[in-house]
Amino acid sequence: MIVHIDTSSLIDALTGPRRSLDTLIRLTDEGHRLAISTIVLYEWLRGPRTKADLDAQEALFPSDAAIAFGPAEGVLAAKLYNQVSRSRGREIDLAIAALAIANGAAILTLNPEDFRDVPGLKLVAA
Repeated sequence: MIVHIDTSSLIDALTGPRRSLDTLIRLTDEGHRLAISTIVLYEWLRGPRTKADLDAQEALFPSDAAIAFGPAEGVLAAKLYNQVSRSRGREIDLAIAALAIANGAAILTLNPEDFRDVPGLKLVAA
């Protein structure tokens, strides 16, 4: 399975005590393919990040391999925005969800409540 890493999980895995790093390792060991989107990359790079944080991210999720948010994902994100309740203020989460759905991926997040009502989205437990 393809698993897109949400910003919350990326930050938790690569900064501070790196609590979620074991989850990334487990998913990889189970044969899942991990990826981040350009939107998650944007949120991550807003920082603050140390050189070590950025080096770890580039080693695991090279910036040039981030999954791009394009026209099809934009259309799907807008559709999701109009489908879910309380969509205002959730634009970034809905764009991340649209990328995952469009790419047949699940999402690993520390904030499952942000995504539970998104139709067609699979969540991976941390």
